[in-house]
Amino acid sequence: MAQVYNWQLGREMEYPYEGAYPQEQFAFVFNINRCIACQTCTMACKSTWTFSKGQEFMWWNNVESKPYGGYPQFWDMKLLQMIEQVNPGGQEWDASKGNGTGKPYGVYGGMTIFEAALKKYGPEGAQRALGYLPPDEEWSAPNIYEDTPKGVKGEPNLLNREGASLPEHGTWFFYLQRLCNHCTYPGCVAACPRKAIYKRPEDGIVLIDQSRCRGYRKCVEGCPYKKPMFRATTRVSEKCIACYPRIEGKDPLTGNVPTETRCMAACVGKIRLQGLVKLNPDGSWKEDRYNPLYYLVKVEKVALPLYSVFGTQPNGYYIPPRWVPRAYLMQMFGPGVDEAIEKYTAPSRELLAVLQLFRTTQKMIYSYKIEEGKKVYETTINGRKWEMYNDTVIGLGKNGKEVIRTTVEEPFYDRPNKHANSI
Repeated sequence: MAQVYNWQLGREMEYPYEGAYPQEQFAFVFNINRCIACQTCTMACKSTWTFSKGQEFMWWNNVESKPYGGYPQFWDMKLLQMIEQVNPGGQEWDASKGNGTGKPYGVYGGMTIFEAALKKYGPEGAQRALGYLPPDEEWSAPNIYEDTPKGVKGEPNLLNREGASLPEHGTWFFYLQRLCNHCTYPGCVAACPRKAIYKRPEDGIVLIDQSRCRGYRKCVEGCPYKKPMFRATTRVSEKCIACYPRIEGKDPLTGNVPTETRCMAACVGKIRLQGLVKLNPDGSWKEDRYNPLYYLVKVEKVALPLYSVFGTQPNGYYIPPRWVPRAYLMQMFGPGVDEAIEKYTAPSRELLAVLQLFRTTQKMIYSYKIEEGKKVYETTINGRKWEMYNDTVIGLGKNGKEVIRTTVEEPFYDRPNKHANSI
């Protein structure tokens, strides 16, 4: 095992390979507060990549209802329990040691899936990444427990009629949008004995070389998010490829410019923002103040990684839901939850403008600038005065040219009283 630095955990950790980092890394932010679980993203991915024989139960993108839903079912709960069995009571954070970008959330003192694997021996010896193979029935229902809420503890089928106001609801559920996180330290890469899985050096997208894959399903076992999937008709594994022809800007249908993936571009709820972040040689994020992803993750810290405790340093980030009990959210997103929700509830002037960029264009946004507008509203939030300005936010493409311009207040358009099918 090599020693690599994981900035999400605030410390070095063990990983089977030495750190190797691209100059740019594919990343995305999802705003859970906006998702309506329409599954448009899911079907956009399905109709593009996994519509063939043997792919019937492949859902590279899925939206699951938490706390009970999951695809495969129980994927996160099972792995958390496995880590706890290896290291009882040790999965704790020390948020007091946080210091800026190197340790933004403090220091995680528990075990990652790579460190826990060294303590768990099977017939083949120690694993490279702690994991498990879900049985077929756990792959059978991608929408299991959809819209099933969490009610009163210990009282089945009883909803809590009280506590239906922020900051936490007594009865609650939320939608979790998932695809491959294209991790910096992927569990699938660590687990594959054939070295058939790799990160592309140009953008950090994780791919499977199907000419090398022999269908051992170690990637399925080793990925904590269960995003590689085995295809029985070809006897090899497949996974989300981040629609890399669109990322490369080589798709003539989108104007030969870097373009968002299919699931992102189809999002009805405007919850998604994706792009490329620049990396330093040591794998840390290079300061890029006006990249919207850098701003949301590193400056405002309103977007948090999903289960960073697994140790893969995922490149998928989430703005947590405001109404869910904080203990549950901290288990999922780490100790930055309180700060993230506080900032999202009463957003700064700049944050409110950047949030308007979500799903405004299929073209990838590399940076932004803001033109100030007039004050249009003021109120009190959590006992403090809050003001809203109708600023204009401008998204810029890879070449620095404007690709989108929108305002904080949604504009109104008067349609002419003419219709194409009128007589």
